Amino acid sequence: MRDIVIPILEESSHKKAGVDFGVCHNPEFLREGSAVRDFYAPPKTVIGELDRHSGCLLSQLYEKLDAPLIRTTVETAEMVKYVDNCWHALKIGFANEIGNLSKALSIDAHEVMNIFCQDRKLNISPAYLLPGFAFGGSCLPKDVRALTYKAKTADLNLPIICSILPSNEMQINRGVQLIIDKGHRKTGILGFSFKAGTDDLRESSMIEVIERLLGKGYDLRIYDKNVNIASLVGANRDFILNRIPHISRLMVDSIEAVLDFAETIVIGNKDPDFRAVPEMVRDGQTIVDFVRITSGRSNNGKYDGVCW
Repeated sequence: MRDIVIPILEESSHKKAGVDFGVCHNPEFLREGSAVRDFYAPPKTVIGELDRHSGCLLSQLYEKLDAPLIRTTVETAEMVKYVDNCWHALKIGFANEIGNLSKALSIDAHEVMNIFCQDRKLNISPAYLLPGFAFGGSCLPKDVRALTYKAKTADLNLPIICSILPSNEMQINRGVQLIIDKGHRKTGILGFSFKAGTDDLRESSMIEVIERLLGKGYDLRIYDKNVNIASLVGANRDFILNRIPHISRLMVDSIEAVLDFAETIVIGNKDPDFRAVPEMVRDGQTIVDFVRITSGRSNNGKYDGVCW
């Protein structure tokens, strides 16, 4: 709409969009075979508006429909339509791969997926669907590896499932490159357990980031109030000491100590204490945010989100 349709309308009419005429983008979410029913009972109505007045006029068409009415930008409305259909395609492909593997293992895939879909808290929900940094922890990487290994032993090619870990690795690469691009050797890490509120460091993506930066000669200071190396036990302790044996030398005891040292500050998990950090940075310092600790968008030179 912005790059093709609106310029054609303006050139043909000799008028200005948003001033002399309005433009909206109103994506449909209708299925073949049930389009009329879906129109009158949609999951949502989305209006991408170039100007407020146009959005108000268009919204009147839907005022009697019992569905959420969402008004946003033209570009966001366009993107939502593509995301919806790509998500549906991904779900079908994923279910089919689970079906192929289950059949090879003599398991009823329909029963598996029926049970899977009964979890409305995590599986069929907004959980895990916010763009951010790579996943880690003791469960997800391990179980993805287990499933891909089992597929190989059954001589099955599951391209979607087998792409999960490479995709995750690409997000780690993106995060590291974002830090490197800032050009600062003195870097601070705020939060390096795999998620806030835990001291679990096993397969934390932030540990991978720290390890790579150290290998490139970066001078680091790291802080996580939930991590005390002396109190770590078992596999958690073995993991971190095998990966970064001298990590205790890098750790400091406060956010302020990181800010006093670093030129680039990396926010690695969603600890609530980090929400104030964007207001605490000083001239010459920049933030690289892996978790969207605030609602802000990337602002080159001061704040950079990993994918927003």
